[in-house]
Amino acid sequence: MSITMKTERAGWLFLITIFLTGCSVGKNTYSPTKKFSLQQVEKDYSLYQNILEAHHPSLYWYTSKDSMNYFFKYGKSLLKDSMTEIDFRKVLNYVTAQIGCGHTTTRASKGLTKYADKAPLSKLFPLSVKIWPQAAVVTANLNRKDSIIKRGTVITSINGKTIQEITDTLFRYISTDGHNNTHRYQRLSSFGAFGSAYTSIFGLSDKYAISYIAANGNIVTDSIAVYNIAADTAGRKAVKPPVVNPPPRPSRHDRKEAMLNRSRLLQIDTVNKTAMMNLATFTKNYGLRKFFKNSFNELRKNDIKYLIIDLRSNGGGSVSNSTILSRYIANHRFKICDTLFSIRRKSPYHKYIKGYFWNHLFMNLFTARKRDGSFHFGYFERHFFKPKKANHFDGNVYVLTGGNSFSATTLFLSSVIKQDNVTVIGEETGGGAYGNSAWLIPDVTLPETGVRFRLPLFRLVIDKEIPKNGSGVQPEIEVLPSIADVRKGNDNKLDKAMELIKKDKAK
Repeated sequence: MSITMKTERAGWLFLITIFLTGCSVGKNTYSPTKKFSLQQVEKDYSLYQNILEAHHPSLYWYTSKDSMNYFFKYGKSLLKDSMTEIDFRKVLNYVTAQIGCGHTTTRASKGLTKYADKAPLSKLFPLSVKIWPQAAVVTANLNRKDSIIKRGTVITSINGKTIQEITDTLFRYISTDGHNNTHRYQRLSSFGAFGSAYTSIFGLSDKYAISYIAANGNIVTDSIAVYNIAADTAGRKAVKPPVVNPPPRPSRHDRKEAMLNRSRLLQIDTVNKTAMMNLATFTKNYGLRKFFKNSFNELRKNDIKYLIIDLRSNGGGSVSNSTILSRYIANHRFKICDTLFSIRRKSPYHKYIKGYFWNHLFMNLFTARKRDGSFHFGYFERHFFKPKKANHFDGNVYVLTGGNSFSATTLFLSSVIKQDNVTVIGEETGGGAYGNSAWLIPDVTLPETGVRFRLPLFRLVIDKEIPKNGSGVQPEIEVLPSIADVRKGNDNKLDKAMELIKKDKAK
């Protein structure tokens, strides 16, 4: 599944897991309505808290110990008898979000995940919305016959709650690095994500009272219907004309190439000596090492002077891949981080932690205990990486960033942002500028409910000289969303990069 497809599928995840029909699918006997006793959820909750307190290297990095103790206690008070997995996970989401670590998140159980993949969808909140501090603008309406609430409509409230009230509530359940709200806004702005999050907290209705700004500037309230997938699918099938000579199915190679191109793609304009590199991930298994080698070779062969790198959808991945990209652009030697450490090697909870043996082995082989009592990965704390000699890019680089630019993406940015030939355009990154908790991130499975959560084992400080204020990497040229650009479908960040290139060429 491509990165884009994964994003779109995940965009509806809250809704999928909450409002699926109760019938089983095939041999899948999992039921999302299964109830757990108070004793069961309390057992899992205590284990969740104990593991975080024992292993999370940054549990009190942005939230004091006293405050986290309060949130743990508050979360426990929300537990009750006959909770579903969804109910329990909502509590965990709230408490987890208080840590201030974007890599610490909860996941559905394997049973619920398999169920959601196979079970038919029924009803969905119909609107996708682009949200930022100044506005909430509709980007898509699944109810195709609705001619009122369409792309570009500015929403002010839903069911009597203002957008500010709604986002303030939803933010409490979204994990982010430090105090970064840009990441939260972007999370809600992904396809289908706002509706999924909204209904997971406020519930699914058959009708929604949507207040919006009309053409005359007045606030108008209209009622819109929930989107019924089954009815819409039936309607489409009824009017769909028969396919007379369907095109041949793409080959396996072509399908794989198309998938890869949606994740990383280089486009070259030889006339204007400009190239565009779209990177939706630094994850392994996308052939990025070869992709970078071939791409920068093509840039040299075509004498490209301007390179735009789009990292707005890049949620991170392999540090080695982000480092390779840095080496093609950096004009100086650089380190990945100043400190990288774990607070313990062994765990009394090892049977719940996925891949514990290999993680434990890695720590024994590659970390050393220092005076602070932590286990440091000294190689990356000391090692300087050198720029590539072959096919090194010395032209002007314009990097597009936003709230979904996360994790390894911030490591790349930190290595090149101070260069005169690199300009960062867009919005604050979702990943923390000072550092993050990541590196090894195993899943922990809670035994009673099967709910999983991600557990970062290392704290990484990128640059100890910058303030730890809980913000992301700031763009050098800030370009914020606008209502007009959403309505017209303009990419104002890319437009700004092209404008700067045009100005430079005119010198």
